[in-house]
Amino acid sequence: MPYAPKDFTHLLGMEGMSDALLSNHFTLYEGYVKNTNAVAELLSSKEMGTPEYAELKRRFGWEWNGMRLHELYFGGLTRNSTPLVHDESGVSGALAQSFGSVEAWEKDFRAVGAMRGIGWVILAKDVESGKLFNVWINEHDAGHLAGAVPILVMDVFEHAFMLDYGLKRADYIDTFFRSIDWSVVERRFQ
Repeated sequence: MPYAPKDFTHLLGMEGMSDALLSNHFTLYEGYVKNTNAVAELLSSKEMGTPEYAELKRRFGWEWNGMRLHELYFGGLTRNSTPLVHDESGVSGALAQSFGSVEAWEKDFRAVGAMRGIGWVILAKDVESGKLFNVWINEHDAGHLAGAVPILVMDVFEHAFMLDYGLKRADYIDTFFRSIDWSVVERRFQ
């Protein structure tokens, strides 16, 4: 059964991200969905153990993660900012425990997002220990922490901000923080 792109058009009209930027980004995401389906279909026709099969298997990880990371990114945003609820048993308590304070976590997350290069910044939860980590993922298919679940994803490939912000990545990161849907992050954390 093929994967279908999710509809994120409810984000149009978001303050700080133009509809043109978002529409272009949605189209790019839909390309990952299309290619995930195409690679899956091609894999079904290849003999295991062949070079073609091996390369398609590798490519599937790239397309799949491109699809899912965009879904996690868009799914964690909102047009109407929601506050982080300060609760010791929730995500704010885990941020304070893992980073010393929510402010220390935010400072680190922003610093990771401001690093040179293209990629993703992910707040990930180790499902075994419950510890939270800010992680840089350079490409879709490399750098993921085994056994960790992404609970907040920020796209820092140029397509996520250049149209509106040019080289001012810090301004994009400010907009990202104003647009986090903390209720979604809390659900992912739980």
